[in-house]
Amino acid sequence: MKNNLFYLAAALLAGCGGCAADNHRRSMDRRSTHASHVTPAKTQTAISRSDLSPLAEPAVIPASGLLDDNASGEGNAVVAAVDTIPQNTPIEPPLPTSNGMTLEQLVTLALDNNPAVKELAATTQKAAGYRTQVGLYANPTVGYQGQQLADRGTDQHTIFAEQEFVTAGKLELNRRVQNEALRAQLQELEAQKLRVSTDIQTLYYQALGYQKQLDLIKEFRALMDKGFELAQQRLKAAEGSKIDVLQTKVQRNEIDLAYRQTQARYDAAWREIAAIAGMQGLTPMPLVTEFPLTSETMSWDSVASTIVASSPEYAASQARISQARAELARHGVQAVPNVTTQFGAGYDNGTDSGMMNLQVGLPIPVFNKNQGNIAAARAEYCRAVMEAKRIENAIRARLAIVSSDFETSLEAVNVYGADILPGAKEALTLAETAYKAGEMDFIQLLVARRTYFESNLQYVNAQSQLASARAKVDGFVLSGSLDAVIDRSGSDSLRGLTFGQK
Repeated sequence: MKNNLFYLAAALLAGCGGCAADNHRRSMDRRSTHASHVTPAKTQTAISRSDLSPLAEPAVIPASGLLDDNASGEGNAVVAAVDTIPQNTPIEPPLPTSNGMTLEQLVTLALDNNPAVKELAATTQKAAGYRTQVGLYANPTVGYQGQQLADRGTDQHTIFAEQEFVTAGKLELNRRVQNEALRAQLQELEAQKLRVSTDIQTLYYQALGYQKQLDLIKEFRALMDKGFELAQQRLKAAEGSKIDVLQTKVQRNEIDLAYRQTQARYDAAWREIAAIAGMQGLTPMPLVTEFPLTSETMSWDSVASTIVASSPEYAASQARISQARAELARHGVQAVPNVTTQFGAGYDNGTDSGMMNLQVGLPIPVFNKNQGNIAAARAEYCRAVMEAKRIENAIRARLAIVSSDFETSLEAVNVYGADILPGAKEALTLAETAYKAGEMDFIQLLVARRTYFESNLQYVNAQSQLASARAKVDGFVLSGSLDAVIDRSGSDSLRGLTFGQK
């Protein structure tokens, strides 16, 4: 009798394990069939304008509609992309060139070390883990049952195996929901990289502007030293006055103050760069990348449409709409009951013969038809649609601010470069010559010096603002590289819902 029970147990375990394995294998085969035909992980599900109506109540999408596309294979590509995310390894600062640090080196350094980028990479891997978990099949249950054990000669011994079979493609739908969450996280990761790159470029051009202003102040300080000597010589020759000497000295002191203030701004810009790059030991060094040449205005309506269509921030919102739609479809089939089967085999000592039992059960959706989750999923879909609209409007609003900075700084660069600077330089040269010859009052020379000095500083400042504005446009007007990261990786709650239908 014991040998019979042993063989029966072995057969039940093999059959039950094979059943679950076959179901899992068929699921994996369906996923791998599409894997070689998918697009890169950045591709997002297209959403038509009609889908963005918050007033239209979305219909429950049939399970077949979700399983017909390549969601499973696409999910494999997304997971593969997550697997390529670099781990948190220490990054050495890039070596500067023989002349100093380039913009490309700083951007690379920041992308490798920015904590928000690493946090989003980990969040993306977290979403990939949830995607795997929500699609796993239920473990089988095996057990032993003994009856009439106190009545010798009539006791019955049974070994049984129990398995719950999921219906209506719930596990595939679970994977589809979490796959969209994973796709959204990948787009958020790309958006964060753009934030870091844009912030670094903006700060680089600010620091470069301060660096150029410091060089200009040094040159003008040397010019003022010569002016101070000239004023003293004219005073000794009784051709000038002490007021000229004092005014020159005051102007030289103002230049020294401007130098110290600009140096403080330059050092602060470098500290901010070091914070964004995640390298507190990064020290200021010469910047060698020049301001980009920009001379043409932009069609801002066209730029806005292009940014909205290409922005990973907006793509992430579209993926969350797809996630909400997939979750609505998933909740729509929740009430379809799973089937639980139990098969047992044993030995009856009373009849001295074997016996087999078969039991099939399923919950009846009388009271709980998942109506609450369906209503919540409908509301989440509408919320996701309006969130995408909010992000689109936010992009356009941020671009409007940047367009103002771009246009005003571009106009300033063109006017200063073509008219103001040449005129200020020529006026200073003539004023210096006339003052040496005693043909011009000192006050006029003082005005010419100040005009030349301030015009040069304003020209560099306009170049810096123009380069920063262009960097923001190229970076899809994304900024905030150290802002808090929002975790939207999802959870494994759908798995609990799948196997808890009561």
